[in-house]
Amino acid sequence: MSDIIQAPPIAAHTKDHQVKLVKMAGLGAGEKSTVAISIATALAILLLWWFVAALGVVPHLFLPRPDEVLTQIGVIYRDGYAGASLSEHVSASLFRIVVAALIAISAGIPLGLLMGLNRWAKGVLDAPIEFYWPLPPLSYLPLMIIWLGIGETSKITLLVLAMFAPICLSAQAGVRSLPIERVNAALSLGASRLQLFLDIVLPSALPEILTGIRIALGVGWSTLVAAELIASTRGIGFMIMSASQFLATDVVFVGIAIIAICAFTFSAAIRFLEAFLVPWKGKL
Repeated sequence: MSDIIQAPPIAAHTKDHQVKLVKMAGLGAGEKSTVAISIATALAILLLWWFVAALGVVPHLFLPRPDEVLTQIGVIYRDGYAGASLSEHVSASLFRIVVAALIAISAGIPLGLLMGLNRWAKGVLDAPIEFYWPLPPLSYLPLMIIWLGIGETSKITLLVLAMFAPICLSAQAGVRSLPIERVNAALSLGASRLQLFLDIVLPSALPEILTGIRIALGVGWSTLVAAELIASTRGIGFMIMSASQFLATDVVFVGIAIIAICAFTFSAAIRFLEAFLVPWKGKL
């Protein structure tokens, strides 16, 4: 009778191992908010500014203390500057920026999309845009005065030219970055040309377009001082240039602070719009 060798039974009660989810390391700044870091940096810059001015490292004529700039804001708010109130200066600049931005957006986005979709449009429009885009606005400012006079038309036109190119080129780049596989998939599912544009091309280009608008607004605010050199009596840029002629450095700082606040507000509005319209940006 042969011996039966019985294998040891497999333990029925093995220890359950829990599956651990490993979160992949992020790339870049990550998902955590950087607001606290930004606030701390701003406070550190203000503190450094106060120490440098208070210790007299830079002469007071060229660098007033932050509290003196705050005091000057109250003075200008109460008494105005150069024959106009602070609200009139701010309103004049906001009117020019907003009107120019609306014109640049309404013209730049359609033309940029057309350049991305049609090679003839790209061939015709690319050369003039690339020709004038690198030029600083001050270089063609005299032409604006000669052609359009010294009224609001020349100022707004200068701002439109400054903001048009980044919007147009970003819209074109948004179309060009669209993967062809996505287009072919939509066509294979029976999408019409209009559906292809509205559901595939435009949403794919929208992140680039919004980024271009943010860049354009920054360029517009930096061009504002040059635009308001043209026989202006109102505007933040006019206030800055007028104060610089009389070495009123505190007033110059007030104008710079107002432009910074307005530009930050515009940029925050575009960021909010971006989060609402393209919530998938950076997640695909």
